[in-house]
Amino acid sequence: MTRLIPILFLMPLLLLGGCSQLAQRQVYDQPAYRPKDPSKVVVKVSLDKQMVYVMEGTRPLLVTACCVGIPSHPTPKGNFCVTRKERNKRSGAYGFSVLKDAIVPSEAAQAHGHYVGYPMPYWVEFTPGYGFHLGWVWPVPKSHGCIRLHANDAGKFFALVHEGTPIKIASIQPEDSTIGDKAPRPMDYNDPDLPSALLTAQKYFEQIKPPVFFQ
Repeated sequence: MTRLIPILFLMPLLLLGGCSQLAQRQVYDQPAYRPKDPSKVVVKVSLDKQMVYVMEGTRPLLVTACCVGIPSHPTPKGNFCVTRKERNKRSGAYGFSVLKDAIVPSEAAQAHGHYVGYPMPYWVEFTPGYGFHLGWVWPVPKSHGCIRLHANDAGKFFALVHEGTPIKIASIQPEDSTIGDKAPRPMDYNDPDLPSALLTAQKYFEQIKPPVFFQ
């Protein structure tokens, strides 16, 4: 099951874990900058590095870790563009069967009762069935081909791109050896999901953190 929202309130865990754990569990929240000319924004994705570079010429607007497709469901390579954006999207393939007395993880094709798709906020589609969205960002490929972005950065990415923004996806990118090498990765990828009752409710989308930009 795809896992999406990290739990951001870490204080009880940090108090128990001491200073060494504090260093490991710094909240992942990469700086983002608004473009001077939105028409010059280009997105580059490095599959090997699992990094996303939102660039305006040579100026990085957002550099953030991502999680890409597993070998049996790879993220497609090539040159694409943003075709659709949907802030409150739900999956049409994976989600929950909502029954009278239970909410059970289920694929859409095997659902019983009322099917509710898993939330995929800040959806940015670049080819049919594939897109960027908020999700757990593991250090290894974990998705079914989509590109997951951290909860604190997905909204920034969503705001920086528009329909027609070029998307370049390749095994490596020139930025890997420069800004990519210096970029941190999130450490909260193995945190538990939120309760199923919240994930299947409209309230889930209402509590998502809005993006914050540097000038």
